[in-house]
Amino acid sequence: MSGALCAWFARSARPLPWRTVPRDPYRSLVSEFMLQQTQVSRVLEKFEPFLARFPDLRALASADESDVLAQWSGLGYYRRARFLHRAARTIVEEFSGEIPADAGSLRSIPGIGRYTAGAIASIVFEKPEPIVDGNVTRVLLRLHAREGAADEPGVVKWCWGTASELVKAARSPATLNESLMELGAVVCTPKGPRCTECPL
Repeated sequence: MSGALCAWFARSARPLPWRTVPRDPYRSLVSEFMLQQTQVSRVLEKFEPFLARFPDLRALASADESDVLAQWSGLGYYRRARFLHRAARTIVEEFSGEIPADAGSLRSIPGIGRYTAGAIASIVFEKPEPIVDGNVTRVLLRLHAREGAADEPGVVKWCWGTASELVKAARSPATLNESLMELGAVVCTPKGPRCTECPL
């Protein structure tokens, strides 16, 4: 399964500005915070201007909160901007300005939960950490013909377990996780999924 999915991703992945080669940890951190509950199209409008104002982690950490919030304007959910600012300061103070590679350390940083820690650890650092968001949940449930609401505890537990098995078996955790998310975002959509285009 992962081979076909990753081959599809190599051909079809959207050219998003945080998908650099190699991945830049800071750009990935910012993108993960911005993408929470926000459409990619909106993030694309704000991502580069935000990085132009705060080009690296130390610049963000040393900024005034009011400046960070001003640059965040238009993305909504301003709590995320405050958490990103706190995260930058924590990384500077506790990790010598280096974004940690392991999910456990990442989860100790304010505003970083299980999903964001797994995304950064796997996509940036190739750690075999699972990630489960709405897109991944939808893909896994449809692929395995399982019923149930995405927020049901049993469904959530199953999705994380299944995602963990997949990423641990993958040649590239980064590609596997991104391809699952991408598939859900552009092919296995909530309404009108394009099943004839699905590599699975």
